[in-house]
Amino acid sequence: MESRASQQDEVSRTIARVKADALALVCGLIGGLSLFVMTAWLVLKGGPQPGQHLQLLSNFFVGYSVTWTGAFVGLLYGVFTGGAAGWLVGRMYNAVVDARKK
Repeated sequence: MESRASQQDEVSRTIARVKADALALVCGLIGGLSLFVMTAWLVLKGGPQPGQHLQLLSNFFVGYSVTWTGAFVGLLYGVFTGGAAGWLVGRMYNAVVDARKK
């Protein structure tokens, strides 16, 4: 039976670092496409006031609205916001992995 310290050493050696750039790209694509699809869905659905709750994003994203133009603006904002969040998470994860290796 292995000791707890040797098991922790083995786990620490096998933990891989995350490529922050790749994570930023993936999160950016997911964020941008998600916001685009949500906005497009509400525009196609129509109604007297489509997307009242999603419209609140215009407080943070200048130029965003629940329209076709707003869908493309939201795509750009989603890519940048998701990319920044993914990059930050990747960098923080790598910092924790580096700290545990020391």
